[in-house]
Amino acid sequence: MNPRPSELQAPGALELKRELGLATAISIVVGTVIGSGIFLVPKAMIQQVGSPEVVFAVWIFGGLLSLFGALTYAELAAALPGSGGEYVYLREAYGPFIAFLYGWTQTWVAKSASVATLATAFFYYLANFLPSLDHILYSWNVPLGPGGGPLEVRWGQLLAMAVILLLGVVNYAGVKSGGALQLSVTILKVALLVGLIAAGLVAGVTAPSHASVPAPGGLAGFFAALVAALWAYDGWNNVGMVAGEIRSPQRYLPLALVAGTALVIAIYLLANVAYFRVLSPAEVAGSDRVAAAMMHKVAGPKGAAAVSLAAMISIFAALNGSILSGSRVPFALARDGLFFPSIAAVHPIYRTPSAAIMLLSLWSAVLVLSGRFEQLYTLVIFPSWILYGLAAASVIVLRRKRPDLARPYRTLGYPVTPVLFVLTTIALLVSTLLQSPRESVLGLILIALGIPFYRHWSRRSEEVRRLDYKN
Repeated sequence: MNPRPSELQAPGALELKRELGLATAISIVVGTVIGSGIFLVPKAMIQQVGSPEVVFAVWIFGGLLSLFGALTYAELAAALPGSGGEYVYLREAYGPFIAFLYGWTQTWVAKSASVATLATAFFYYLANFLPSLDHILYSWNVPLGPGGGPLEVRWGQLLAMAVILLLGVVNYAGVKSGGALQLSVTILKVALLVGLIAAGLVAGVTAPSHASVPAPGGLAGFFAALVAALWAYDGWNNVGMVAGEIRSPQRYLPLALVAGTALVIAIYLLANVAYFRVLSPAEVAGSDRVAAAMMHKVAGPKGAAAVSLAAMISIFAALNGSILSGSRVPFALARDGLFFPSIAAVHPIYRTPSAAIMLLSLWSAVLVLSGRFEQLYTLVIFPSWILYGLAAASVIVLRRKRPDLARPYRTLGYPVTPVLFVLTTIALLVSTLLQSPRESVLGLILIALGIPFYRHWSRRSEEVRRLDYKN
């Protein structure tokens, strides 16, 4: 059996400080969920289901599913408020191997690719104001670029890398500074989104009365649209990763998860009301940037520019929240002896997982440079959702395995809530496997590459534990 963190750390080892309050915890939920999705995915959704009514049904279903997940995670986060989020829940429910696979996936692909994707989206929106950012700085004739083409480096990619590293430094210098930045930028983001929604709701311009557009529809269309909606809702679980630095976690974590997710659902539904009030279904289906198209119709080019500014701020908050939360996963792995030992370090002055923050920031910056991170992220969606489903199911496993575990919060609607979440996850996995079998299998292979590392680090941890026991 692998040792727990307390068994691996030397007496007097530095620990993280609980300096994040309820408002910051909610801002991590809202700030990491609302990125670029709400500005983009309505197009993909209407193309799949055809009518605004079904689009709203998908948003509501996806929102309720996310809320069910938040309600389920709230029990886990309150009972196991340690750094690492799902890593901790999986470890307690299924043991270190499954937990390691989750941490491996998050560190090298899922979270790092997400950070790289957000930073690249930031530079794309900034290029609306500074077109020179999209100019190619250098091109290498090596098959490492998108689609196996040449590796092209643009000025904007360098900017995206700099933004990642800047936010890495901010979070390196203290969880309080990273949390304060997250709270302030999230407040600004929500204010801008409220302004955008209000502009659409009170605008004198209204959509033509075209009720629908041609679309596949049916159950297949609904699930395809749901995947797009869940991508926009993704990130509500991130606050659990910083549970070790939240004050009164047994109280604040459930509140942050539920309140933050509910606020996101409300914002998304109101934004879509504004979109479809101003734009016809055909106009939504034909627009790559739905929010910009709406504001251009309401206020002209200046309105579209304002949306680009709002999107940049939204993405910036999601980027900071992802670095703040995601870096705690490799830190938790290392504390359990299942990763490079240096990543378990806590900075003696700032009391942050400084090495883990820099690892995530540097690797994410490298993925920006590669230009292939989007393909890599696609490959890991399938195995990641397997792990998310297992994490939600762990609330049921732990009720049976550890009935004595203190549970300050118990999942509302248990066991229906987690069961519905897990069943929908299975349906999404089956749909993904049928539609993208190659990517799904390759994603599983990518995760399996971590198995030799697990064997090495678990053996090493066992040797350390035995040596400490003898001494």
